Amino acid sequence: MDWKTYYFEELTAKKLYEVLKLRVDVFVVEQNCPYPELDNLDQQSIHLLYSEDGVIQAYARLVPGGVKYDLPSIGRVIVRQEARGRGLAKQLLEHSINYILTEWKAPAIQLQGQVYLQEFYQSFGFQPISESYDEDGIPHVDMKLTDSKM
Repeated sequence: MDWKTYYFEELTAKKLYEVLKLRVDVFVVEQNCPYPELDNLDQQSIHLLYSEDGVIQAYARLVPGGVKYDLPSIGRVIVRQEARGRGLAKQLLEHSINYILTEWKAPAIQLQGQVYLQEFYQSFGFQPISESYDEDGIPHVDMKLTDSKM
């Protein structure tokens, strides 16, 4: 299994293109949700990728605390459509949480999840900290994993 983390500067033009294409393919095209994908957070984030045979199968963006939220956050959580149902989303979250706790020594982690994935995130200990709200036409909820849940 090939899980790797990259700082923005470490992404080659080809790898960055693959990441952005996957994000647009899933969040904009598959979910039929036009929104501003390029939000100026990538440059400050860690990019966690899982690849097989040179093709990205799973991806998450780890944003340091003080950039989007006061706490570090996990976002742009994706498993390629053809790779779903294999447990990659669970592994992706485990790797994301582990990186933030180990490398950044964070006391808590925040995320903005789609409501239909709320139970999935709760299975890792994340708890809702907001009511459901509309974000670009899709119901979302803010969630937080605190030190007492880790």
